[in-house]
Amino acid sequence: MPARETPTETFKRSLAQATRALAGREEELEVTFGAEGPRLAAGKIVLPHPPRVISGPEAERIRGQADALALRLAHHDDSEHARLRPSGAEARAVFDAVEEMRIQALGANAMRGVASNLTAALTDTLDRKGAARQRDRAAAPMADAIALMVRERLTGAPPPANAKALVESWRADVERDAGAKLDKLADVVADQHEFALQLRDVLNDLGIGDELGSDETKDEKSESGSEPPPQAENPEGEDQEDQQAPADMETIDSEIESDATMTIDSDEESEDRDESEQDEHGDRPMRPKERNAPDDPNAGYKVFSRTHDEEITAEDLCDGEELTRLRSYLDQQLKPLQSVVGRLANRLQRRLLAKQNRAWSFDLEEGLLDTARLTRVIVDPLSALSFKQEEDMPFKDTVVTLLLDNSGSMRGRPIMVAALCADILARTLERCGVKVEILGFTTRAWKGGRAKEDWLAAGRPPQPGRLNDLRHVIYKAADAPWRRARKNLGLMMREGLLKENIDGEALLWGHDRLMPRPEQRRILMVISDGAPVDDSTLSANPGNYLEHHLRAVIHWIETRSPVELIAIGIGHDVTRYYKRAVTITDAEQLGGAMTEKLAELFDEAAPERMRAPRSPREARAMVRI
Repeated sequence: MPARETPTETFKRSLAQATRALAGREEELEVTFGAEGPRLAAGKIVLPHPPRVISGPEAERIRGQADALALRLAHHDDSEHARLRPSGAEARAVFDAVEEMRIQALGANAMRGVASNLTAALTDTLDRKGAARQRDRAAAPMADAIALMVRERLTGAPPPANAKALVESWRADVERDAGAKLDKLADVVADQHEFALQLRDVLNDLGIGDELGSDETKDEKSESGSEPPPQAENPEGEDQEDQQAPADMETIDSEIESDATMTIDSDEESEDRDESEQDEHGDRPMRPKERNAPDDPNAGYKVFSRTHDEEITAEDLCDGEELTRLRSYLDQQLKPLQSVVGRLANRLQRRLLAKQNRAWSFDLEEGLLDTARLTRVIVDPLSALSFKQEEDMPFKDTVVTLLLDNSGSMRGRPIMVAALCADILARTLERCGVKVEILGFTTRAWKGGRAKEDWLAAGRPPQPGRLNDLRHVIYKAADAPWRRARKNLGLMMREGLLKENIDGEALLWGHDRLMPRPEQRRILMVISDGAPVDDSTLSANPGNYLEHHLRAVIHWIETRSPVELIAIGIGHDVTRYYKRAVTITDAEQLGGAMTEKLAELFDEAAPERMRAPRSPREARAMVRI
C-alpha cells in the first residue's frame, strides 16, 4: 500500500501543476523546491521550501512568488526588454521594476486569486526591504515608488499598507512631471514593445532621459530585428539592477594613449630617480613615492567640492536593531552558499597553516608525551615524564583589505555573495592571525548630490571634475575582531545604500588606510562589477574622465607602492586595468576566486624590504619616511 501524501507534498504538487498551467508550459517546465528560491533558471522555476505546517498567509505568499515567475515566462520577452532597456542605473531600475508590474498586472486582472497571491508576495518583499521605514525621499527608492504607482493604474489596487509612505513621498512630483504619460500605459499593457517605448517617454519626463542611451540605435535594432548586445539578465526574476555594462574599452584605451598631457606612463627621468629608492634586487621601497611626483595619479583630476564627502562606519550609518535585522536577512538568503564558500575558506586556512613556521616547547609538565625522551625514564625510573607542546607562529605580519564595490549595479545576488565571502574570509584569515579590513565605496546620491548643487549655484563652470558626494563605508576595521563587526555586513542589504561608483578615489582611500599599518605585507583586494560611473561627473567632463583616473591610480599603486593589489571583476574584464586580476562571469564563483587569489599571494614570498618594524619607535620612523 503506497504511503499517504503529506499536506506539504500535496501543496507542492498542486502548486507545481498550477505554475506550469499559468506559464503556459505544462509539458516542458520543471518546477522544483530549494533553499535558493524563488528564481528562474533555464527551463526551470525554483521555489522556496514550504514549512511543514503551512498557514494561510504563508501559502498565499509562496503561491504569489510562483505566480510572478510563471507570468514572467508567459508575458515577458528578454530580448525585447534588453533592446529597449536604458543604460543608466537609475532609469534602468525604474524600467525593470515597472516591467515587472506590467507582467503581474496581466495575471492579476485576469484571475482574482492570482491578484491576491501576488499582493501577498509583494507585501512580503517590501517588508524584507524595510519599506515601512522609508518615509522620506532620501531613503525611499524612486523605482519602487513608480512601480507601485503604475501597478495602481494597471490593476486599480492601492499600494500595500507597508509601502504607502514610500509612494506618497514621491507621488506629488511624479504626478506633476509624468502623470499624463503614466495614465497612457494602461492602454498598451498587453504589448511589451509599445509599453516599453511609452515607459521611455515617462523616464524622459521624470528628468532621467539622459540615461536612456541612443534612441536611434535602439530604434534601428527594433526595426531590423537584429540581436541586441548581450547583457546580464536577472536569473532570479527579482526587481534587481543587472550588472553594469562595461564601456567601450578599446576606444578609451586609444584615447588615453593618444593624450600626451594626461599620460600615466613614467618617463626615463622618473625611472632614474626611482633607482635610488630601490635596493639592488629591484624591490619596491617601504614607502610609496610621494603623490606630488611627475606620475601623480591625481594630476589632471579635480574634485569640485569635498565638503559633503563622507567616511562613515556601518554603526553610524544604521542603528543596531536594523543592522541585526539586515544581517539575519542576509544569512537567510545565503544559506545555500555558506557550505560551499566555507569549504573553500577551510582549504585556504589549511594552506596558510601549512606555511606557518612551527616550533616545539620541551620539558613541560603537561601537553603531549615526548616519546623521544622516554629512554631517560627507563634508565632512571625516578625521572619525571617529559611533555612537549607545539607553538603556532601566525602571520602577524600581514593585513588584507577587502574593498567592495557598493554601486547600484551590484544590487541583488552579487552584493549578497560579496558580503558572504567577505564575512567568511575575514573569519578564516583571523584564525590564521591575518588582520582583515572590509571597506565599501559608493556615493551619497544618484546623479550628483550637494556638490552638483554647489556647481549649479556657481554658474556651471566648465571642467569641474568630480560632481558627486563620496560615501566610504567602514564595515570592519583591521584591528576590530570579526565577532564585533559581523552584523555590519548586513548593511549592504539596505535598500538605497548602493548608488554610483568612483573607483579611483576609493582605491586611494583603501591604499592610504593600509600604508600606516606596521605589518610586513599589505594586500588590497578590490571586488567590482564594472567601470567607474557617475552620471553627473561624466556629463560635465570627458567621457573617460573617471576611468582615466582609475588607470592612473592602479598604475601608481602597482609601480610605486609596497601594497600588493588584486582585483576580481564580476562580469567585467578587470584584467584590462590590473596586472594581477581575475574575471568571473557569475557571482557564485566569487568565493572560489577570492580564496584562490589570496592563496596565490601567500604562496609568493614577500619582498625582503617589506619586513615588519621591530618596535613601535621603528614603526613611527617608517611612517615619517
